[in-house]
Amino acid sequence: MKILGINASPKGEKSQTRRLVMGVLEGARQSGADITFIDLCSLDIGYCTACGTCYAKGECVIDDDYALLLEKMMDADGIVFGSPNYINGVTAQLKTMLDRMADVVHCQSFSGKYGCAVCTAGGAHADEVADYMNQALLNYGATTVGRVAALVGADPGAIVGAEKEAKELGRKLADAIKTEWADPSQEKHHHERKEYFKRLISFNKDLWKHEYDHWKSLGEF
Repeated sequence: MKILGINASPKGEKSQTRRLVMGVLEGARQSGADITFIDLCSLDIGYCTACGTCYAKGECVIDDDYALLLEKMMDADGIVFGSPNYINGVTAQLKTMLDRMADVVHCQSFSGKYGCAVCTAGGAHADEVADYMNQALLNYGATTVGRVAALVGADPGAIVGAEKEAKELGRKLADAIKTEWADPSQEKHHHERKEYFKRLISFNKDLWKHEYDHWKSLGEF
């Protein structure tokens, strides 16, 4: 059981969000998971250019750290996204990574994986930003198990309680992987997305050969 934590705060070891990502990983480790932590802001990941090469060939034309990061995500059973709230959204570094994952969406490549999200904010909207990260995981095909959102501006001590919640979330994530937990509402979403992308890719099969071959290999065409 492998769980990968990705922290998108640029503050390095001083990051409060990092503490929550590490908390989730520690809870998962205590439940038997093999954990890996990645500081996203230490990687070189460029902007998506919308060229469509990933749809056609299953590869990206940009030579940077994204391919290795995607490989690590694909190798994981569980994925943790962490970001502070920057103007009611995730950091630019995380958004840049998410935008590079269009092929992952089309292929629903995270199907069978599980995920969760953590967020810190000075005063507001940590819940909404964490929900956005979970929605991204869901859109990639993963099943999400929850979130931790901490408002640390007015009460720096709030991080202590949030860290405890994060560890519990990590244990929940590990348990979901072990038991292959399923949530009916998310299963419905996965089914609808799968059918939608199958239709879309079938219509574009001459252009998006890689994605058509992917679904065909699964017996969907």
